[in-house]
Amino acid sequence: MLARLFRFRLAGLTAAVGMFFVLAIGARAQEDGGSASGDGGGQEVLESIFVPYVAHAPFSLTLATEWQRPISNGGTYTVVNSRPIRRDGAGRIYQERWLLSPKGSGIPSRMSWIQIADPVAHTYYECSPRQHVCEVETLNDNTALRLDPNRFKSGDLPDGKGTRTHEDLGAQTLAGVPVHEYRDTTTINPGVLGNDQPMSTIRHFRFSAELGLNLTSVVETPRLGKQTFTVTEISTTEPDARFFAPPEGYNVVDHRKPVQPKD
Repeated sequence: MLARLFRFRLAGLTAAVGMFFVLAIGARAQEDGGSASGDGGGQEVLESIFVPYVAHAPFSLTLATEWQRPISNGGTYTVVNSRPIRRDGAGRIYQERWLLSPKGSGIPSRMSWIQIADPVAHTYYECSPRQHVCEVETLNDNTALRLDPNRFKSGDLPDGKGTRTHEDLGAQTLAGVPVHEYRDTTTINPGVLGNDQPMSTIRHFRFSAELGLNLTSVVETPRLGKQTFTVTEISTTEPDARFFAPPEGYNVVDHRKPVQPKD
């Protein structure tokens, strides 16, 4: 249960990295042959945009994701996907999860999960397109969480560890939606986190106060490279209600604990 809820919260919340699936093919082939795959390796999780539970602010959008990672020879390795997200007037959220695919490889992405969260009924469905099964849990997310684009303040970090800079880049319109652009930079001084040079993390985003989310977001870090999230299509009309129920033909497995009667 925790693993299922963890996936949704990070994605707000998060998307499992299909890149690991691609890179691990060779290793799994060795294991299938009866030999160990060797030491090292790992699995990363890509944090997608945060989508809050906001009533009376419906939308349907397509989110394009690009993750550019540095490689040791000075080049980059890039994976991409595109997926729909919907929120209705009651604040219910529908998201599809699609595996990240190497950019330009011709390897198609595929849908890995359908996730439906209802803050009114306090239900969370996670549906497998492969198995045609939806598992339902009690939604335990904090439904009052909201993005605050001005939470980040300029100034020095404690104990002289570095600096933070918050830049207000002004108002504009994106895909017909009013947004405000910001850039936040955190610079860590040498030696603070095992780094021998100054180390900066940059977050550059365009925030819609009307919808409570970022329509574009670019995150650059020394370790994870550059992550770009872009809303390529958006409509602010009410989505079809069918998206907020388990897909037709899917079996539902209920993991919710029964309510105990009060004495």
